[in-house]
Amino acid sequence: MSWRSKHIWIELIVGSRKISNFCWAFILFLGSLGFLLVGTSSYLGTNLISLVPSRQIIFFPQGIVMSFYGIAGLFISSYLWCTISWNVGSGYDRFDRKEGIVCIFRWGFPGKNRRIFLRFRMKDIQSIRIEVKEGIYARRVLYMEIKGQGPLPLTRTDENLTPREIEQKAAELAYFLRVPIEVF
Repeated sequence: MSWRSKHIWIELIVGSRKISNFCWAFILFLGSLGFLLVGTSSYLGTNLISLVPSRQIIFFPQGIVMSFYGIAGLFISSYLWCTISWNVGSGYDRFDRKEGIVCIFRWGFPGKNRRIFLRFRMKDIQSIRIEVKEGIYARRVLYMEIKGQGPLPLTRTDENLTPREIEQKAAELAYFLRVPIEVF
């Protein structure tokens, strides 16, 4: 999602609040809760889940292992729910030709560096770079090359843009910033 005018280009960045993250966190929560309940049932000797005959599972070692997997899954699920609620990775890219400034803002994890705000002068931007790696794990990332700073990623590595989409986005941004495009 983006907004453009003659002098300003604002690109909104989606963070952790994606449907896939909600689905993974929910599935992981339910699965780990099931493992924990079966492990607890084997310890207590009663069925806490009516669909699974957990009395047949011996507490040592199967019940302990299932309880461990359940607790580990709950920790991972909690981590996913926290990143979703904090919306880690979201933010915006703001390119202002009138003032000659580029602002990159992202939300991070809570703490001292929760707000990540980078500011550059437009004249320090050397180029827009496209990195393409094809294969099983295809990766297409758009970078902004800055003097003295190196490459700064503008797209998420898991965004999965088609070659046409990333080329179009790079061409439009390079035209707006009046810089060349590099392909790696």
